[in-house]
Amino acid sequence: MMSCLARVRDAVFLAVTLGLALLAGCAPGPVPPPEESGELVVATRNSPTTYFLDAEEQSAGFEHDLVTMFAERHGWTVRFVVADTLEALFETMADGRAHLAAAGLTASDERRARLRFGPNYGQVKEWVVCRQGGPRPDRLEDLIGLRLEVVAGSSHADRLRLHRRRLPGLDWVEMAAPGSEELLERLDIGLADCTVVDSDSLDVARNFHPALRPAFVLESAQPQAWVLGRGMDLKFSRQVVAFFKAMEKGGDLVRLRERYFGHVTRLREADVLGVLEKRGTLLRDLRQHFQDAEGETGLDWRLLAAIAYQESQWDAHAVSPTGVRGIMMLTEDTADHLGVKNRLDARESILGGARYVVQLRSALPETIPEPDRTWLALAAYNIGMGHLNDALSLASKLGKNPDQWRDMKSVLPLLSRGEHARGLKYGFARGGEARAFAENVRIYYDILRKYERPNRGILGFD
Repeated sequence: MMSCLARVRDAVFLAVTLGLALLAGCAPGPVPPPEESGELVVATRNSPTTYFLDAEEQSAGFEHDLVTMFAERHGWTVRFVVADTLEALFETMADGRAHLAAAGLTASDERRARLRFGPNYGQVKEWVVCRQGGPRPDRLEDLIGLRLEVVAGSSHADRLRLHRRRLPGLDWVEMAAPGSEELLERLDIGLADCTVVDSDSLDVARNFHPALRPAFVLESAQPQAWVLGRGMDLKFSRQVVAFFKAMEKGGDLVRLRERYFGHVTRLREADVLGVLEKRGTLLRDLRQHFQDAEGETGLDWRLLAAIAYQESQWDAHAVSPTGVRGIMMLTEDTADHLGVKNRLDARESILGGARYVVQLRSALPETIPEPDRTWLALAAYNIGMGHLNDALSLASKLGKNPDQWRDMKSVLPLLSRGEHARGLKYGFARGGEARAFAENVRIYYDILRKYERPNRGILGFD
């Protein structure tokens, strides 16, 4: 007769066995093809250059938009799997839990040996970046003995391993992070000496960390591509190839890059340091006025604050030699039209400036989409709607698209050239200044969105 102890032991064994079986059944398996499920599953990472939540807590980013366009062409929905680290992203792909990885990944030779990449769609440099006030290396040998941090599982770590064959003393620390943004922040506060970062990430980060110093290029012209998932068939590969060919041919890829990266390298270090310093002093006293203007117009208060900083550096008593004055630098005629009685009153000026932006946006042709519509309205804020209409007409004559900011950026400076200005209704205008104005506001807006909280129900752009 079985002893009581034996029966208990067998019962426990059976329970553990059943539990493990149930857990195995719950473990995520390979995802079915999107043709079957109607869902494209995409592994990505949270980064300003790939995928993030915008001011309205909606997903956005270069890779997000690119993937969404691909899925829409095939009638699929998209589900993003956001990995906490690069290593977790690659594990997701290895387990077959995503159809592709879209995360600004470098298609290096080392990665191509173990991963299946789609066509190249971009190119980056790999920069060694160092903290201000620290060592200034000019070559790899100078990194020996420094605290060099790189993202674990990155192509940068692969590259350093190749260089260590020649330089046995070269050493670094691999940090578990989704991308380089966290390492750049550590660098900025002095927790490391140097790091390695792709050029697109560096361009964006320098608007938030202007003291970072590019030291030297570790590797030039590295291609970027999507990673195709395990088990994806030849048909899927051909769909990806066809998509990128169509994007290149139609100019959609260039336009998407313009939206996210076309403005990020304009400002000087002093410009960035200025807005970062003054947001803790001048902006603190003005914030409520900007938020009240947002409540009236629906415009993101941070966009309005960015315009004001570009115009006056948040000086409510600013006056220009041409007679515009106040924090939003309104002309006397514009102020009268908007009901602003005292241009040097910060609240009045901000409310008036916000109304003016809304009026300019409304006056543009309905064919112009957002965010291009707002960038063009900013150009009109600087040179007036008459001159902007001249620029729109000139764009059409030159075969450019007047509905796209990317094309208009190249047309606006032509307003100051005699061969073009003579044929315009409103004549000569400093269109290059209008372009610079709008591009600078875009960067200040990016900076304020990073550090200042949004309000709900706003019109924001990424």
